[in-house]
Amino acid sequence: MTNQEAAEKIMTQFTGSTFLCNEFRGEVTLEFDRGLIEDVCRYAKEELGFSFLVDVSSVDNIETKLEEKGRFEVVYELYSYVDYICLRLKIRVPEENPLVKSVTSLWRGADWHEREIYDMMGIKFENHPDLRRILMWEGYPYFPLRKDFPLAGKPTEIPDVAFSQAAPLEGGPFVTRPADHSYQREPRPKTFQPGDMD
Repeated sequence: MTNQEAAEKIMTQFTGSTFLCNEFRGEVTLEFDRGLIEDVCRYAKEELGFSFLVDVSSVDNIETKLEEKGRFEVVYELYSYVDYICLRLKIRVPEENPLVKSVTSLWRGADWHEREIYDMMGIKFENHPDLRRILMWEGYPYFPLRKDFPLAGKPTEIPDVAFSQAAPLEGGPFVTRPADHSYQREPRPKTFQPGDMD
């Protein structure tokens, strides 16, 4: 089975629903209504052999032409060890009601992925067994990966937690240096010496 055939089987199984299927450079993305995510994932795992959830990520489409379909996207990367194929599932999530069904009952590995999306984007996952912040502290009022969150950060009134001032835009623990090779231009610790990667 190819990833295109897998996508066609999903669309055939859920014939009453609207799907958008895109293929680019051998990668197949299937986009559909967020209410179907748990059912589609269950079918993909149990019937099509996508036993491995590689990743769950999110995108903020604010101030783009995609925002009208829903400000956020949640993207699921599935892999089949039976057919050695990948399949990408994508759903749109509106800002007014950022709620999606959790897939932790299908893949336990979704736990921390969903918690990170909740923490950084503010998208909630229904029936998640332990939905709480994973990087920021409880009670933090913002979602740092939303595009309207300032790059410099926001000051906090809570002492002794992370920064008490807005994060600096330059310096910090990592620096980028001009170099001849791309790997030397990647952010490195300040103690990094140019010959360390040679």
